[in-house]
Amino acid sequence: MNFKETHNLILNNVSRFIHLTDLEKQKYISLLTEIEVEKKTFLMQAGEVTKYEYFITKGCLKVYTLDKEGSPHISMFAVEDYWTGDLSSFMTKEPSMYFIKAIETSELLGISRANYDLLFQEIPKFERFYRNLYQKSLISYIRRSNYGISLTAEERYVEFKKKYPQIVSRITQKDLAAYIGITPEFMSKIISKVNRM
Repeated sequence: MNFKETHNLILNNVSRFIHLTDLEKQKYISLLTEIEVEKKTFLMQAGEVTKYEYFITKGCLKVYTLDKEGSPHISMFAVEDYWTGDLSSFMTKEPSMYFIKAIETSELLGISRANYDLLFQEIPKFERFYRNLYQKSLISYIRRSNYGISLTAEERYVEFKKKYPQIVSRITQKDLAAYIGITPEFMSKIISKVNRM
């Protein structure tokens, strides 16, 4: 993807909530850092302080924690036109508990904490953009938590498949199981059952 396409993707994302002048668009783009992550490598690991809020322009990543036995618990998959990172670590400058790993070779645009603060000073309307972004993220988190309590594993899989059809074909069954919260073997049974319906 060339610079123009990359920049258009993030500007289109921003334009869902705020209108920018050409000068404001140029200023915003100037504050972003281009980052590439090779397949199966880490963008970030637990114990590190999050340096950027990330916008994905190409690729697929997974965000997860590890339990005491070393088993992964995936909280989200991030693909093109998604934002990701650890907001808590980004804002508090405390070490993150999350790993972010590239499922595919991925290209991202990152905004550092210093540039994030500068952005609000120079283009205050971005406070509205990020407020909307964080509200949507919180709503998504609450819904996911409720699904984990109220839906069966099979229902969680059907809901995921319906809501994120662009992701299902790009992730492994093992990663999907870690997201749903079940074993890969049980995930296999559920997929077989749903596909027969």
